[in-house]
Order: sequence, then structure tokens, then C-alpha cells
Amino acid sequence: MAKLNLVLVEPEIPQNTGNIARTCAATGAALHLVEPLGFRPDDKKLKRAGLDYWHLLDITYYRDLNDFFERNKGGSFFFFSTKGTHRHSDVSYPDNSFLVFGKETRGLPEELLMQYPDQTLRIPMIDEARSLNLSNSAAIAAYEVLRQWDYPELQNRGELHRHRWSDINNLT
Repeated sequence: MAKLNLVLVEPEIPQNTGNIARTCAATGAALHLVEPLGFRPDDKKLKRAGLDYWHLLDITYYRDLNDFFERNKGGSFFFFSTKGTHRHSDVSYPDNSFLVFGKETRGLPEELLMQYPDQTLRIPMIDEARSLNLSNSAAIAAYEVLRQWDYPELQNRGELHRHRWSDINNLT
């Protein structure tokens, strides 16, 4: 299976990280957390947002960005920011892609983005909107990559169960 990685640099809100952890668990993506974190890994809000998916999660912690880059040499890095000059859907994502997101209040450091201008991506939105929620951005980005990869090893079809119309009407 192709390897997808979601990277959160100094995340501050445990519920966002928990939601992203759930997205990672449901898609088979690995989660990378770059410290410092704005919460403790055993935070109840973090655990609650991730529900009962924690056993499905591949998670790695890093001391800082230098530690992250040192331990992930050879990866393809894509940086998500409102300052991005390319649309997230206009990029071809290779195997071992790392989708990197910054902290909720400030995003990624501009000096980092300036080192990778061709890999700095934006999710389109109206001019008046400052930004999307971090967990929504991570999900949008992850599913764009997975769409390009034709959803490898993901269950693509659900199953409808026949019910009598009167049974359904009794539920409301």
C-alpha cells in the first residue's frame, strides 16, 4: 500500500488532533506530531475526539521540526497554508507523501514555506474567510491524495439494507 503521512506541527487544540487521528486511522495514514503540543497525549478531549480508533493509529512524536526532517529523509513534503501558491488538487502526490500542517493560531513558519515554494499548497476558499478548521483541512488534503491513488485498500462500497417503508417511518 502507498504510504500517506499527516504531519501536525505544534498542534494546539486536542479536539482537532483527535479528529485528525480518527481520519488517519480510518484511511490507514500515519500521524506525525511535532512538539511542543498544546495538550498532553493523554488529554480526555483528544481521546474523545479520536473515539475508539486509537488502536488503528500509527503515530510518531518528534521533539521539533529538525527531528522530524532528520527522521523522514526521502519523503515528499507538501506544506498546507493559506499562503500557498498552488492549489492542493493541482499536485500529483507520490508514495510516501507527507502532508504538513501548522498550528491552529499561526500556521507554518513562513521561513519554512519559503524553502519549499513549489510544495506550499492552498485549499481554495473565498477571500473573506481567514482559514478552514485544521481537522477539516487535513481531511480534505488526505482524501485528495487518496482519490489520486484510487483509494488503495479502502473499502469503496457500502451495503444498503432493505427495510419496509413503514419501519423507517416509525424511527422518526
